Amino acid sequence: MPSVSTETQNDGAAMSDEVLTIKEVAALLKLAEKTVYAMANAGELPAFKIRGQWRIKRAELDRWLDEQPRRAGHSDQPRGGG
Repeated sequence: MPSVSTETQNDGAAMSDEVLTIKEVAALLKLAEKTVYAMANAGELPAFKIRGQWRIKRAELDRWLDEQPRRAGHSDQPRGGG
């Protein structure tokens, strides 16, 4: 019987249907679990619930991360002054 897993394929690539928990996403994003839970609850993350527990597809999280604006602290931003 197939099951959702966080294991990798034989070639080492992550499975495309990998589903993450709030705890796993918090570790990946280096955020507190409460912060990730609040973001999921507010609809700020591509998350869904299964029997009251939040889950996030790895592929959707990766896509979401790629779409986030890159602003503060990057050298490609013009500096004020002159």
